[in-house]
Amino acid sequence: MISAKAPGKLYIAGEYAVVETGNPAIIVALDQFVNVTIEKSEKYGSIVSKQYQDSSIQWQRRGGEIVLDNRDNTFNYILSAIRLTEEYAQSLGCNMETYHLKVNSELDSPDGKKYGLGSSAAVTVATINALCQFYELPLTKDRLFKLAAIAHLDVQGNGSLGDIAASVYGGWIAYRSFDREWLKSARYEEDLTNLIDIPWPELDIRPLTPPTDLKLLIGWTGSPASTSRLVDKVAFKKGQQLTGYHKFLQASSKCLNDIISGFELNNLEKIKLGITHNRQLLQKLSRLTQVDIETPLLTKMCEIAERHQAAAKTSGAGGGDCGIMITDKTVSDTQLIAELQANGVQILPLAVHMVTDLD
Repeated sequence: MISAKAPGKLYIAGEYAVVETGNPAIIVALDQFVNVTIEKSEKYGSIVSKQYQDSSIQWQRRGGEIVLDNRDNTFNYILSAIRLTEEYAQSLGCNMETYHLKVNSELDSPDGKKYGLGSSAAVTVATINALCQFYELPLTKDRLFKLAAIAHLDVQGNGSLGDIAASVYGGWIAYRSFDREWLKSARYEEDLTNLIDIPWPELDIRPLTPPTDLKLLIGWTGSPASTSRLVDKVAFKKGQQLTGYHKFLQASSKCLNDIISGFELNNLEKIKLGITHNRQLLQKLSRLTQVDIETPLLTKMCEIAERHQAAAKTSGAGGGDCGIMITDKTVSDTQLIAELQANGVQILPLAVHMVTDLD
């Protein structure tokens, strides 16, 4: 039995701008996981998720190909991860096996609603990690990131892949997105084994150490949102507002560099100021593109947090899901939490997850 896990994530700052090559974001990995197990099988393989019992699928091996039963499935990211990892395995001379793959996700609420913690990224990372163990393939964090980024991009088609980076590297990270147009071309020009070992233009992933007095609170609105659809909407609108959009990108980059400097200087107040500024920039982007990023409940969360001297903003694409609050852990947050809960914001009991090795 082979097992692997990958943590969920939350964006702290830099959303939307980070989808453009070289633009920075700050992301954190959290201690809720997608767990994947693989067990060798003789005839039939299966893909089963506790979260999708009614959508389990069966498959057979025909030579080097996986052939699915003729039915709908909800496992596009898993299947993409399998295809890419097995391409990698076959390039290294491995014989293909049949196996049972089981997925169990902690990244959804008990009633099945998504928290917005990057479950598609985490399941992609965990599946590739488990399969590389199963086939005894050489794997580093850099290779895992690149394999998962390719597999995830094949399905979603947009996004920065920062959620993949958080699931692979863990902790707090500063992430700069790579050139996805280059990657599209490179996939035709380079063998996969070489592609995951060469540098990717503009890609930069660096760990950050938070100030000792920094506390992260996560508020959930109970309303799931679709990241890919929201990103698509902004991408469509930006073509009509290029001047304003480029101003947003420049301002976001400067803001993120200021926040990163706050981490490097161990300066909580500088980080909080940067978070507040980043919220204002996203509000301007929302007005520019007419895309609802900050929902009324997220606005209420931010207003309550600011009354209690915390910095707050939406996390990720917005439109629902979670918001983040940065507070001083030396100051009591009891009243803040009580007021948030009284207004319908659920505090998720999550902590930052550090990845010391490939889990």
